[in-house]
Amino acid sequence: MLPEVSAIDMAGKLALPAFKERHNHLDKTYLSLGWKACRPVSKLSERLALEAAELEVLAESVEQRASAMIERHLSYGVNHIRTHVNIDPFIGLRNLEGVKKALKKYEPYLTYEIVAFPQHGLLEHAEVPDLLRQALASGATILGALDPAGVDQAVEESLALTMALAQEFDVDVDMHLHDRGEVGFYTMDRWLEMVEACGYTGRTAFSHAFGLAHLSPAMQTNFAQKLRAQQVEIMTTIPISIHNQLIPIDTLRQQGVRVSVGCDGFYDSWNPNFSGDILEKVQQFCEYTGKSSERALRESLGLITQGITPLDANGQQVWPVVGDEASFVFVEASCSAEVVARVPQNRQLMHQGKLYQASSNLHVPSK
Repeated sequence: MLPEVSAIDMAGKLALPAFKERHNHLDKTYLSLGWKACRPVSKLSERLALEAAELEVLAESVEQRASAMIERHLSYGVNHIRTHVNIDPFIGLRNLEGVKKALKKYEPYLTYEIVAFPQHGLLEHAEVPDLLRQALASGATILGALDPAGVDQAVEESLALTMALAQEFDVDVDMHLHDRGEVGFYTMDRWLEMVEACGYTGRTAFSHAFGLAHLSPAMQTNFAQKLRAQQVEIMTTIPISIHNQLIPIDTLRQQGVRVSVGCDGFYDSWNPNFSGDILEKVQQFCEYTGKSSERALRESLGLITQGITPLDANGQQVWPVVGDEASFVFVEASCSAEVVARVPQNRQLMHQGKLYQASSNLHVPSK
């Protein structure tokens, strides 16, 4: 005899795997504050200087702002967030503490990872390595890194210290790599050599990885095979810029490299324009790369579901099956391809059997 279970009538809506936001910055958003456009800059160092100038003020509202961003993600069907959190000499661990409080409030509806992120460099400020150690001992679950060439201006030293810290705390590494061209490619290639030498396979993600964009197709394929061998995941966002070529997402996936798409930041000092809808990013990817067939559209959904799609390459249903986690996004659509192409706005998230119900007072800071 079957045990009694409660049932929820979803009125014929389509069930999809819950979405995963794998590249985000909960501590940076201006959400819940008044309108503020960002100031144009000509290089990364200028952007970082502008960000540093407002860190102290923004730290006071980090829990409130992070909560507002989390609620936006939940409303769009996201039940997992990997967030980078600034760990820097200007505010220490204050952003980390605020983000932790925000995430804690929403644990019934999502899982999360916290990346201790040295946004203002690992080497320039002597206190940063110890601050990262404190963060990893205080709730951060992943070690971040940023442009060993462009920001730290010392590729070997920066990579070596990053590996030493990762091994010290036995944590994965998520490395932001904006550097383009040969230096960006060299940084990734050198890190893979360290990973192999240190036995750290399966512990790395490259965020952005812009250095892959302008390689020849043959080099892209060969390097994708290296990434797969070391089980490196690529975290990117769409679009990068109309002035710059996208990284070779299709080539990477064809070679067995897992690629995840995230919103990065939205409505912050870097960019005021993003909606925060991760599904919109998938639609943009399909538009930019000319994907329009039923199969191409539905397979692109895997960019935001950790590769899980309802149908396999042959069109046979492979998800959900008995025993799968009861985490879904319910939408008004006939199939997953239509969802990618049309981006329905009314969505209902279920996380581990629990329906998310938005509340107008959830993002009030905790006492």
